[in-house]
Amino acid sequence: MSEAGDSRRNSIELIGAKAGTAMPAEMRQALHLRGLVPTSIENFSKQELRAYQQLMSKSTNLEKYQFLAALRCLNVNLFFRLLLNHFRDIVPLIYTPTVGEACLCYSHIYPFLYPFRTSVGLFITLEDTDCIDTVIENYRRSMPEPIDPEITVITDGSRILGLGDLGINGMGIPIGKLQLYTAAAGLNPGRTLPIVFDFGTNNERYLNDPLYLGTREHRPDDKRFYEATGRVISALHYAFPGLLIQFEDFSTEHAFGLLEYWRKKTLCFNDDIQGTGCVILGGFISAVEQAGIPPSDQRILFVGAGSAGVGVAKQLIDYFIRELKIPEPQAQAMFWFVDSHGLITANRGDALPHHKASLARQDNGSTQCATIEEAVEYVKPTALIGLSTIYKAFSEKILTRMNEINTNARPIIFPLSNPETKAECSFEEAMRCTNNRVLFASGTAFPEYTDPETCEVYVPGQGNNMYTFPAIGLGAVLCKPSWITDTMLFAVSKALANSRSVDEKAAGELYPRVERIRDVSAELAAAFVTQAVREGLVKEKHWVDVVSANMPESMQPGHIDGLFSRRVLGEVKTLMWQPAASVEQYIVEAITTINPDDT
Repeated sequence: MSEAGDSRRNSIELIGAKAGTAMPAEMRQALHLRGLVPTSIENFSKQELRAYQQLMSKSTNLEKYQFLAALRCLNVNLFFRLLLNHFRDIVPLIYTPTVGEACLCYSHIYPFLYPFRTSVGLFITLEDTDCIDTVIENYRRSMPEPIDPEITVITDGSRILGLGDLGINGMGIPIGKLQLYTAAAGLNPGRTLPIVFDFGTNNERYLNDPLYLGTREHRPDDKRFYEATGRVISALHYAFPGLLIQFEDFSTEHAFGLLEYWRKKTLCFNDDIQGTGCVILGGFISAVEQAGIPPSDQRILFVGAGSAGVGVAKQLIDYFIRELKIPEPQAQAMFWFVDSHGLITANRGDALPHHKASLARQDNGSTQCATIEEAVEYVKPTALIGLSTIYKAFSEKILTRMNEINTNARPIIFPLSNPETKAECSFEEAMRCTNNRVLFASGTAFPEYTDPETCEVYVPGQGNNMYTFPAIGLGAVLCKPSWITDTMLFAVSKALANSRSVDEKAAGELYPRVERIRDVSAELAAAFVTQAVREGLVKEKHWVDVVSANMPESMQPGHIDGLFSRRVLGEVKTLMWQPAASVEQYIVEAITTINPDDT
């Protein structure tokens, strides 16, 4: 048999294997499996029930993570059926907070996460970058389906969540992110590519760990880093034209450096810098509507001035300038920043890195604030936003003081650091210290709070990037803009604020409920595509024609409102991948993927 024939048969056998106990009798016969598998022929619902029962039988979240990782490799259709039907329960197991725990011990559990020789992504060393074309070809040969990836998430593991430099162990983040791209926004899981740049680690714990699976060297200098990443990104762009690259969890300086260099050269974005700002802006717009004071009177104190903090701040400043028509100097004067050395001021006495210099206050005179408490007392903020990764940085004293300062308005408190062990405060703490008045959003999931006196139940807002990055990815993959502009992201933020239902707005919720995530992602992607077409940056003629012929009547020229037409939304939804509903549908779709002529 020819190599193509062997490949096709192997693919058909793989389809049968992944159908599992739902494999029809005729396929069992054709693959010579009669008598080798259990007799009963099940439907997908029974498979899902069994998988859920097995998942719930695991005693720890890490064990559940391991079970789900293996299930995804063995039966991707079943994995995503299970995830979508139990979204609220399972997302914390495949992403934050459990993914942080998994990354910390990734080298110890990796062999037990995936079947042998299962390709989960690319592990690229500095030496590999000299023969990167061979590495990419190896990836292509390893895939059961002859289709190119349309999106990749890349990390070098240098700043994973709030956990620091995890080296190759950071691979859990691209894998988890791409699972959310599929679950939340319907990107085809067979066209996603996780990548970790294994360029070493400066974490002595891993360098001295005999089971560490990554390169046992310290990280390279900037010159070698940018040369190596440049070779990989250029090769990916050549091999897979139109591939969307999402940069994830790089060190702050490298995150800004990569984005600045590549942003207009290839289709890419950085979720820490742009996605975080996008989702927080959406929640902040909702919070400002309920705060009780004019937006121009907001005084916003950031605790944490890394890539995420700066990215969020820049998008909020842009919102005040663009949407509320506040002059730029006045808008910038509404923001203060605290880092590990205290309030960031021009005369603090230390050399500020480039990304912080533009944030430094010039109007503080001789006042310097060494602590968050001192900064709160000096600034008297209406909004306190944490991206510090310092557990309980917002002490009860600080939270109580926020309530006292804002007697005529509801205080806005966003502890956004992940995972929970890095969160600046909990929802319960914020509620108790503000007499239930807080407008709250967190980066990690917190339980509902029940007032002990009234028994009223309050639902916390979660400013999780999964509300925006899947939609940005879907929109970019569909319409393929030349590059992703700030105004496209601004349209997504506006669409996120607009996406709350009447009931969600009435309940004072800052974000739509997570159970509606796929509908919300479709709306946000439609807003992204519409804005991209308006800016004249879309390469796909189909989307130019559809958007241009169906522009919402309420859309104002020159105004970014996050609107879209029903026609555009409908087209986006029809292109979102979803698990097959039946065995027959699954087999037809899978065989069509192998050979489009087989129908």
